[in-house]
Amino acid sequence: MHKTRLEAFSDGVLAIIITIMVLELKVPHGEDLATLQPLLPVFLSYVLSFVYVGIYWNNHHHMLHATHRVSAGVLWANLHLLFWLSLFPFVTGWMGENHFAPLPTAVYGGVLMMAGTAYWILAHAIISTEGKDSLLAKAIGKDRKGNLSVVLYAAAIPLAFVNQWIAQGLYVAVALMWLVPDRRIEKALAARQS
Repeated sequence: MHKTRLEAFSDGVLAIIITIMVLELKVPHGEDLATLQPLLPVFLSYVLSFVYVGIYWNNHHHMLHATHRVSAGVLWANLHLLFWLSLFPFVTGWMGENHFAPLPTAVYGGVLMMAGTAYWILAHAIISTEGKDSLLAKAIGKDRKGNLSVVLYAAAIPLAFVNQWIAQGLYVAVALMWLVPDRRIEKALAARQS
């Protein structure tokens, strides 16, 4: 199967996720800066989630650029990833509305961890379809960065009940690790073209 429908569908779902998240930002009643202050936690949680959705979109694009064909397993693995990403608006809103309280912060981390795991599953479904010598397999190798991300999410979940700001710091640290699209894939693509 060709990958074009998978790419188009995924792009559409991610665009809808971002749209739903921004709709959670309610316009305050008032015209001074003080009316914006109660919205700060909601806005900050939105910014973090927007960055995460952007990271997934960017890296998903790079991963599919290195992919030549998809199977039914790849389609289901992609839907699995989109399922966890579709929960971002809910956990983002819950965490922001409750000023980064421990339980919403932990649940947010749980969704991040499941999305990271789903991305790993998708990558390995593609590798299973294309073979261990595929461009993607060579590019991601042992995937230390992906594995470290899931470990940091798993650590942040219980830490949210100790100090939610430590958990938030870990979420931001993982986002910063992935802010630049996965260069391993770009390098593998460049090596193949030369």
